[in-house]
Amino acid sequence: MNRCVAGVRRPGEPTCTQNEHDEDDQPTVWFSSMASLAAVLSDDNRALLRTIHHRRPRSLTELAEITGRKVPNLSRTLRMMAGYGLVKLNRNMREIEPVALVTKFLVVLE
Repeated sequence: MNRCVAGVRRPGEPTCTQNEHDEDDQPTVWFSSMASLAAVLSDDNRALLRTIHHRRPRSLTELAEITGRKVPNLSRTLRMMAGYGLVKLNRNMREIEPVALVTKFLVVLE
């Protein structure tokens, strides 16, 4: 599992120069505000990523049974997380299999 480096930057703001940070600490995912970062990387969402990583559910229905959450709620959350590159949603016939791409985060504030 790879580590995700997350940063906060308003749209249009320049990023830091390469000399200011180590290459390993360069954000790979940008959030437009601390509020959006906090919403996406909430305790519940990080727990969901860990559950997907450890339990490897084959469908959203199976994940819903494991977590006690409803499928539409999971679908919305996972699509949003997929937009940030945190999960991959593999379509298998009629089912969607969630795959956690990251479970560790480093947050860089500029």
